Amino acid sequence: MGDQEQLWIPLVDEPIGSIVGALQAMHPEIDELVSSPHKILAFRTFAYIRVGILLGQLLVEHDVPEYDGTETWIEALLRDPRHEQAVVNELRAVAEEVAADPRYADDEQIGPDDEARERFREFARKQLG
Repeated sequence: MGDQEQLWIPLVDEPIGSIVGALQAMHPEIDELVSSPHKILAFRTFAYIRVGILLGQLLVEHDVPEYDGTETWIEALLRDPRHEQAVVNELRAVAEEVAADPRYADDEQIGPDDEARERFREFARKQLG
């Protein structure tokens, strides 16, 4: 990162962070949109806020079973595929907005790009072939 300011990405162990992380892992197209350190930070910041608001709206609009110790109200809401899809759609919207922001246009992505991956695969084929 050189001369740029130090980038700090907090670790979130709260329910919303876990939900965002799990759904992000299930939908790799989201990661492809936000693959630089600054984009990841912006994405996580706004995704946590917007998913939290969405979950709050869903809680107000939909009844959840009385708490019996087996699952949280968030887990109960997300059991409904429509609610889970709404959260995924919100995550994708945040990722698309961050990816389209011109302030992040020159950010380098984390990890190798597709060309570097292909070069490595070719090298591995030659070495192991």
